[in-house]
Amino acid sequence: MLERFRVLQQATLRSGMNVLEIGCGAHALTTVPLAYLVGETGRVVAVDKSRWRFFEEIISSAGMKPRIFPLKLNARELPFPFKTFDLAVLVHGIRSMKSENTMIKVISEMLRVADRIFIAESLPVAENERQKAHLELYNLREEIFEALFGEKDDLHYPTLEKLQELVEKAGGRVIKSGTFEPKLPHYLAYIPREYVEKIKDEEKRAKLLGQWDRAYEKWKKGAEHPPVGWILVKER
Repeated sequence: MLERFRVLQQATLRSGMNVLEIGCGAHALTTVPLAYLVGETGRVVAVDKSRWRFFEEIISSAGMKPRIFPLKLNARELPFPFKTFDLAVLVHGIRSMKSENTMIKVISEMLRVADRIFIAESLPVAENERQKAHLELYNLREEIFEALFGEKDDLHYPTLEKLQELVEKAGGRVIKSGTFEPKLPHYLAYIPREYVEKIKDEEKRAKLLGQWDRAYEKWKKGAEHPPVGWILVKER
């Protein structure tokens, strides 16, 4: 959550804002900072398709529950008929959208219902060995999930230029952008070796197990959050 507080400093949030969050996730990592930053008179509508396991417990423990309205739905088709929000936010979630078409559709919907949108994502950049260790293990996730389930998930991190390209294809224009260094440990790249062992294709399993073992040896010595890119966007 500390990293989310830091990245949201770029989002021009103000007390009293009405904010839509896409992809809140089971741990409300961005939701709680958003609710804190919009203040007692602000509101956060938190959207996710399926990941809600700890959400209620976390927002209650943080004392932010009265400011948060969770909605279980697909962000490709938002149920708001007009611009309802001051800001729509997608933080560390675009990598989980499985395809470029889905990314463009979701961004288009965000632009349709909000005055501005803010997107932030880790970048495929390593400034030191600890960041390289994170990227090496994280970059195995896409291929592992595809081998296990027949579809991609947790795609490789996009470049800042790619984020801007997606926004333009969705009908938006970037009004401000930047990068920052979280300078924090980052261990969310981890995926249990047992997942890799379940891959049925023997050749793929052997290849990915070898890659996983080599990447894990570096990762367990210490991993660090890579640089984060962010963009602030308006409808074109």
